[in-house]
Amino acid sequence: MYLLMGTLIYLNHGNRAKTKGILVNQRLKAYFDLTRLHFFFVWPTLFCAGLFLVYQTYGGFSTITVLQAVLIGFFGFEAGLILNDIVDAQVDKKELASDNRLTKYWRPFGKRPIPSGLISRQKATIFFAALVTLTTIVIFTLPVSHAVYVFAMMLVCYCLEAFYQLKKRKEKIPVAQVIGRIDFALFLVAGYLVVGKPDFIAVLLFLFFYPLALAHLGVNDLVDVANDKAKGMNTIPILYSMNTTAYWILGFSILHFVVAAVFLYALGSIWMLAGFAVSFVLISGSSLLILQKRSAEAAIKALPLFHVSMLIYALSIIASYLIGSFK
Repeated sequence: MYLLMGTLIYLNHGNRAKTKGILVNQRLKAYFDLTRLHFFFVWPTLFCAGLFLVYQTYGGFSTITVLQAVLIGFFGFEAGLILNDIVDAQVDKKELASDNRLTKYWRPFGKRPIPSGLISRQKATIFFAALVTLTTIVIFTLPVSHAVYVFAMMLVCYCLEAFYQLKKRKEKIPVAQVIGRIDFALFLVAGYLVVGKPDFIAVLLFLFFYPLALAHLGVNDLVDVANDKAKGMNTIPILYSMNTTAYWILGFSILHFVVAAVFLYALGSIWMLAGFAVSFVLISGSSLLILQKRSAEAAIKALPLFHVSMLIYALSIIASYLIGSFK
């Protein structure tokens, strides 16, 4: 990642000696914002949760495979984040200067680098293509059948991401949300398919994470309602209301708890149960906070709790296998 960023910066500004230091610093920050690099550890952790679920169920642990999964999860998800910015490059120019709290949350230096002119759309597309290429190379170091599964999942997820970004500009019911956010749940399933097969456990993993992805979407939309209105995005608060969005979050959180209970019953261990219990508390508290306040201010407080809960879920699955293997 750092090599890619350094190469792009050098190619673009190698001849501007007098201002090179300033330009490199600005560009480096821009690429950090483009890739949301402060969350770098989250994506491979989520991806590996799917992989470790296979290990817990069927065994066959491999350090090399874990390293492959870390690279696929990291490069692949980063490419998806960049795709998001490429698709929304024009509409993001309409972001309100007075309300950029979500941009500051997701981007370490608080800027959208394409609409702000720090990175051109063309260069972002080249970077996206480079990351997809790297991801594809690592994917095809896997056994062929698993490489095909994971590669297909990658293509489907990118198509769903683009569909989500484009469809929500023109819709009267939340088709973009319900279909588009399948990609987030499929990300963990792709991790499972690194060594697993598309079986009942893969389906259960998808059903476990999908309602949480929809609840999380509601929180994200609630934070950014003013900007989405300015951009003409038909998100859940705009299609319906702030009140309805609060119930959307609560409803999908409850559905997630129901499926999570089934997931734990079928596959869980005492260690997984402990981690899941913490996540249940965080999600419940966040959902109730939003239901009580029904505001963007409440949502921005709840959003990191949702993210921490997702990370705890993933770590619980990984820890469950690691602790069990040392018994």
